[in-house]
Amino acid sequence: MSQTTLLEEVVQWSQDTCRQELTSVLPKLTSLYHKSERWEDHIRILKVITDMFLPHIGLQELEEACFSKVLPKAVEMFDTLLKEISTQVGELSSQNTELRATLRNILQAMMQIIEAMSACVRHVGSFERIPDLDTVRTLPSCILKVLRDTFQHCKESEVMYCGRLSLVSDMLQGLFKEAYSLHKGLMELLDKISLDISASEEEVSDVVTAIHSLLDICSVISDLDIALHANTWKFIIKQSVRYQSLVEEHLRHGDISNSLCDNLLASFHSCLELAEQIREAGLQKTAQSPEYKLFQKTTKMCRFFANTLIHYIKEFKSFLSKYCSRFHQLYLQITSKFPPSLGALAIPSPLSEELNVAALVPMEALLSQLLPLRPFAEVVLQLDQRFGPEFELPHCLLLASVLSQLPSQPEEVMHLWHKGSEFSEDTPRLPLFQAVLRSFQRCCVERRVPVMLPGVMMKGQAQGTVTLHHHVCVQLCASVAALPPAFFPTLELCLVEAVLQADTQTSLLASDMWCFMARYGTAELCLHHTVLIAKLLKVCGEGCHQEVHLGLLLRRLVFLVTPSHQMELVERFPPSQMENLTVWHHVLLRALSHDVRLHVESDIIGLTQQVLKDWQGGGHKLGQLDKVNGVLSLLLVVARGGSPPEEQCVLSTLKVVTQLWLRMCPLQVETHPVLQCTLRLLLSISAMLVKSIEPQVICQALVCVSALVSPKCPDELVLAALEFMASLGKIFISHESQNQALPRLSSLFGALLAETSWLLHQHALEAFAQFAEITNHEVVISQSLSEEDTKNKVVNYLSKTINGQEVVEARRERLRLETPVIEQHNEWLESNNKTVESSSAVLASTDTEEPCSKRARQETNTEEEYRHCIQTAESALKALGALTEGHANTASPRPHWLDSKLCELQMLITQIRTVQPTS
Repeated sequence: MSQTTLLEEVVQWSQDTCRQELTSVLPKLTSLYHKSERWEDHIRILKVITDMFLPHIGLQELEEACFSKVLPKAVEMFDTLLKEISTQVGELSSQNTELRATLRNILQAMMQIIEAMSACVRHVGSFERIPDLDTVRTLPSCILKVLRDTFQHCKESEVMYCGRLSLVSDMLQGLFKEAYSLHKGLMELLDKISLDISASEEEVSDVVTAIHSLLDICSVISDLDIALHANTWKFIIKQSVRYQSLVEEHLRHGDISNSLCDNLLASFHSCLELAEQIREAGLQKTAQSPEYKLFQKTTKMCRFFANTLIHYIKEFKSFLSKYCSRFHQLYLQITSKFPPSLGALAIPSPLSEELNVAALVPMEALLSQLLPLRPFAEVVLQLDQRFGPEFELPHCLLLASVLSQLPSQPEEVMHLWHKGSEFSEDTPRLPLFQAVLRSFQRCCVERRVPVMLPGVMMKGQAQGTVTLHHHVCVQLCASVAALPPAFFPTLELCLVEAVLQADTQTSLLASDMWCFMARYGTAELCLHHTVLIAKLLKVCGEGCHQEVHLGLLLRRLVFLVTPSHQMELVERFPPSQMENLTVWHHVLLRALSHDVRLHVESDIIGLTQQVLKDWQGGGHKLGQLDKVNGVLSLLLVVARGGSPPEEQCVLSTLKVVTQLWLRMCPLQVETHPVLQCTLRLLLSISAMLVKSIEPQVICQALVCVSALVSPKCPDELVLAALEFMASLGKIFISHESQNQALPRLSSLFGALLAETSWLLHQHALEAFAQFAEITNHEVVISQSLSEEDTKNKVVNYLSKTINGQEVVEARRERLRLETPVIEQHNEWLESNNKTVESSSAVLASTDTEEPCSKRARQETNTEEEYRHCIQTAESALKALGALTEGHANTASPRPHWLDSKLCELQMLITQIRTVQPTS
């Protein structure tokens, strides 16, 4: 019997005949199958084998008798058909009916191959016994190859058929549908197959190959079908975790994790585009609109990929170290599209909330999985890290989020982040606190806009928004509160570096942290830090930015020092010695206790008098004025003390001021900068003590200022003059002096209110408003406003009229352009100042001193709260009783409302007593 005759005969057989002749006929059919040259014959034989003989083959014989002999040839045939299409499709047209029929027949043949493979999958799944992988080894690999080629062909069909897609679209839809069904069936089959720990290398290799093949298919079907894409990924992750111990060393972890990241980003960007379309179309309120439904589907995919990535990282963490940079970039790319980032899109609130849940919330879970990984810490904390402007804020917020999560991590993880690189062989990385402060510094535009973030929820209060400074400060201080003592030395070094840098707001942030640490630490720790800052101040160059920043910090720390330690601070840095002038120049005397303040004021007055005596005795030489200016700066500290200074102190200060005013010669002041400094200090001190200064001294001061104020006058001198002029509103100038003083004062105000420099003009407006509010000399006001333009500017200022507002985008663009200039200036300041090196020496000298440990955190004690409230009420009632008894001995009557208020209090006490605690 010939082969052709055999095939024609077999087609007529019944199922029973096929079962009986299986062993003798199937080998002949497979041989005929391999020898056939026409693809039509291949398809015909393949259908006969799968439809008539496959149902009668046992599970153990499937691989050897059928799959290994038939399926590889079917894959070759499928490739041949695809190549045939690509060769002829260029000639396809509606007029070329013959070619159209040929191509449709080829597509039909491809569907029949897929149907045959589906029959194989169904037959294997029909057995009650779960098959071993060995019994179906050829099946998965062949099917996956055909599936990938099919989906690729469908994906490229629009381009491949080049406008003639309608001629075969029904066939392509059928082809995709069959492939979809086969894909689903294969995953169900593979899910039933189980490997144990004793699986052979071949079985493990087959599982790995299947996972990687499905991964390749995912890259093709991502744009074809959302459900198929998601289900394939679920299967990949499920199988990877299921056989984790067997396959983890063989999986392409980089491809899997990168593909998950790419799919997450693609879904996320699709969500953004859809949200933007919905916003522009005004459809956000139409929940049933097709656009909104598609947005919801896309957000679900976004959330799915985010959660899948997190799950994968959790299970295969140790194999993903190489890809931490990718995860870091992913975090930045997603968070940069959400507020408060300046690049965030304006998305309707409901859509924004859905997208927030789908993409932003999972980023925190992603971060918690990555925290223990050293490579991730090295990527995030690397030295001199720079990003594009759109990523600076997201990176800063990432670091702040790390701060919030670290307290719940094991000690070794905290050590990894807080200590920085410790050994030469380590990849260089910054301590976390230093990285946060540097990152905050680079968010220059965001700080100046300013961007707003959700604040901390307070009990009984609605959640508000806070600035970036506030947000980062809260996270830093909360982290400091939970910081183990071993990390405090590193923290202190980070704070010193931040305080000494040129960027003022970053220095202020570090100062906020430092004050928090001093406030919640022990009194001894607070003193230790205050002494350290005082030492650093002494080595600072005068007038440099480090002196300003350290001075502000010292000023705040002194408020936190106990009275006994304040006296110790005075003993360590006596105000009576010129070498400590830099320290006390920055201290506010109202921060000191009464006794310490008197001591300091006495020392400063004594030093001032001695320096002035030496200066006078030396013939009032200009070369000695630096010392005079130094003690005058201390005298200004006394004058600005806050509470009224002692009478003797005032008298002594006035004597010094009077002596110096009488020595001021405008011509000399204009010539010698050192005298300009003296004049500036005199003006500021006089403004504080203006009520006690003699009228002739005030006239002398106005004469001097009138002669000096000009476009060439230094700005700081003009500002001091404005401070003095504003203070003159507090006094009434005697009639004898008015003719001399008031015209000069009016002339000065008129000139300074017309100042073109915005800074001086603004201060002139403030000084004039302060003067005009309290002065009795109204003639000065009218004479100062003789010019109509000046008058209008003052009226607009007083009425808080806004002349014009900058467009938001224009302002942001201006801030972006200003940022490089500011950064360049800050770099110049830091590179041209040697304070940092001097500070290092000071810190080195204190290395042997072990700082005191911080104060233990005090938990809320309900009983203590009750006791505090009762003590307060008791004290108030005792004071009221004493007041009532005192008035009983006098003729003055008690207030008429007192009795009714006492009755209300009595009722309140009764009500509190009757309240019973809930069980």
